[in-house]
Amino acid sequence: MYSDKVLDHFSNPRNVGEIPDADGVGTVGNAKCGDIMRMFLKVDDNGVITDVKFKTFGCGAAIATSSMATEMVKGKTLKEALKLTNAAVAEALDGLPPVKMHCSLLAEEAVKAAVEDYMKKHPEAVID
Repeated sequence: MYSDKVLDHFSNPRNVGEIPDADGVGTVGNAKCGDIMRMFLKVDDNGVITDVKFKTFGCGAAIATSSMATEMVKGKTLKEALKLTNAAVAEALDGLPPVKMHCSLLAEEAVKAAVEDYMKKHPEAVID
C-alpha cells in the first residue's frame, strides 16, 4: 500500500513545527478529506529558503507529503520552490496510492501559498 519512504516520512517527519517569525506562511485544506497543511518559510535576502517547517492535521500520507515537500524546497530559491509539483512530491516518496494523490497536491499548494504570502509581505522581492 505505502512505500517505505512514505512510512518513514510519516513515522519520522522532517521539519515539523512552526517558525514564529516566518517570512511566509501558507495554509491549505481539503474539507472533503479533512487534511489541513500549514507551511512556514524563512527566506534570505537572495530569495533562498533557509528554513521551512510544517504543521499538518491529517492522514499519514498528508504528513509524509508535507515532510517530503519541506525537504524538497529547503535551500532552493523561491522560483525553484514555485516549480514544485505534486507529481514530484509523490515520485520522491516512491509513489502514493491513487486515493492519496490529493495529499501531494495539498503539499504543493501549501508551499506555493507560503511563497505567495512572502511575496505579499515583500512586494519589493523579485522572483526571476
